Amino acid sequence: MSSCKFASESKLPTKFGEFTISTFEEPCGKDHIALTIGDIKNQDTVMCRVHSECLTGDALHSLRCDCGPQLHEAMEKLAKNKSGILLYLRQEGRGIGLVNKIRAYALQDQGHDTVEANEMLGFAADLREYNICLDILEHFKITSVNLLTNNPKKVSALEEVGIRVTKRTSLHEGENKVNQEYLNTKRDKMGHLR
Repeated sequence: MSSCKFASESKLPTKFGEFTISTFEEPCGKDHIALTIGDIKNQDTVMCRVHSECLTGDALHSLRCDCGPQLHEAMEKLAKNKSGILLYLRQEGRGIGLVNKIRAYALQDQGHDTVEANEMLGFAADLREYNICLDILEHFKITSVNLLTNNPKKVSALEEVGIRVTKRTSLHEGENKVNQEYLNTKRDKMGHLR
C-alpha cells in the first residue's frame, strides 16, 4: 500500500467561495487534490466529499452521469457550511481510466448498463481504492467525517481503511432524462441511495 504525500498548496477562488487547493502525490506518479475551506482543524467531525475524477462529467458537462452536478453541489455545501474538505481522487471511470471509460460508453450505447460494460471489458464494476484518503485526511489531522455521498459502500470502504464516518449526507443533484438508466443501475446493482 503506497503512501500519498503532500506536494503543494495555493488559494483557489471559485464561484462557490475561496478554497485552498492542496496536491498530494503517490510514489507511482498519480496526483490527487484536496480542496479545503474554513477552519477544519478544530472540529470533531468535518464535512467531507470524496469525489473520483470524471473528466466527461466534471469538465465537459456530460449528461450521461451525475458527477459534475454532485461535485458542484458538494462545493456549494462546503462553502455554505463555511468549512470542510473535498478529496478529488484521480480514479477516472471508477478506476478503469479514461480510455476504458469511453470504451464502456460505447458498450452502453449498444444497450449494456455501466456495470455490464465494465465487466465486458474485463474489469470489476468498481476498482477505486480509498487508502489514499486516509493519508490526505491525516495530513489535515481530520479523524472523523460527515461524508457527502449517496453510496453506502463508500462509507464502508472509508471505514475499512481507518476513517471514522459519523454521518452520511445525501447529494441529490444531476438527475436528467439522459442518465435515468445509469442512476437506476447505480441504485439497483451498486446499492446507491437516491
